Amino acid sequence: MSEVYIKHNRYGKELVKFMKKVVDPKDPKKHTAYEYTVLILLRGDFEESYTKEDNASVVPTDTMKNTVYVLAKTTEFDQPEVFAAIMANHFTSHSRFAHVSSAECTVTAQRWSRIVMSDGSAHPHSFYRDGEELRTGYCEAKRGGSFTVSSEIRDLQILKTTGSAFYGFFKDEYTTLPEVKDRIFSTNVNCSYKWGIFNNLEQIQKYSETFGKVWASARQITFETFATDNSCSVQATLYKMCEKIITVSPGVSEVEYTLPNVSCPGTKPSVSNVIADTLQKHYFEANLSPFNIANTGTDATVYLPQSWPSGHINACIARSGETTIA
Repeated sequence: MSEVYIKHNRYGKELVKFMKKVVDPKDPKKHTAYEYTVLILLRGDFEESYTKEDNASVVPTDTMKNTVYVLAKTTEFDQPEVFAAIMANHFTSHSRFAHVSSAECTVTAQRWSRIVMSDGSAHPHSFYRDGEELRTGYCEAKRGGSFTVSSEIRDLQILKTTGSAFYGFFKDEYTTLPEVKDRIFSTNVNCSYKWGIFNNLEQIQKYSETFGKVWASARQITFETFATDNSCSVQATLYKMCEKIITVSPGVSEVEYTLPNVSCPGTKPSVSNVIADTLQKHYFEANLSPFNIANTGTDATVYLPQSWPSGHINACIARSGETTIA
């Protein structure tokens, strides 16, 4: 008898990229562009491919890549959550994949916004990359079971120059951080929210418009709460954001924010990315006292950016009652 066993396994294809052009049937000159990056992972009866060198059950990851392209061409979608569900459903609903117990798909959308002309009109088929912020839709489908869906706003960089404080915190012999009643607050927002359970693909497809509305609402709540909250800590502002999203979104069961002070999580310092302005997340008052210039407290107007080390604030706020998927 072997002393080892496979506790769990999954495999798939990542970084599968495509852009889809959708032509408005009512106005053929008006197009919409969707640029997606797809990750697909399968779980199931693949043990013998590990233990017996038998690949009979292995769906090649190249097949998964091709499936992304075919389904992108042959199905209709306008939200990343919907395409993620279409992909996950494909590998758990067909009999030829009977050995696949579940499929996970993550779809990351790039932001392409319409170019606005000088007369204020949006051009029907010309776009620009609207920042580095990403939108993600995730779906896990279980064979013969339910669908789990979540959404995410990722790498949304925000900053305000006042209206943030940090004082009254725990102190010990290693504490050197001074209390501040006003400071620059800058962070890189990652906001994910989980939906209630869906019973089938059709229910998810009918929810397409809601996915878009809740994404826009969560984004706007993030902006407005960040801008208007007289923040006593990142934690307190984070909680208010989560609470507001859950309150206005009946289909959302929980919201999780991560508010780090570094814009590229997992990126190690280098000459190029330390210089980059977008990576500067802490702002400290420049010491101008050697020149007899006041630049502290209410006189502070010049700050020095610093990226590392950085804070990392995370919390998940859940709905205490039942989550309703209409």
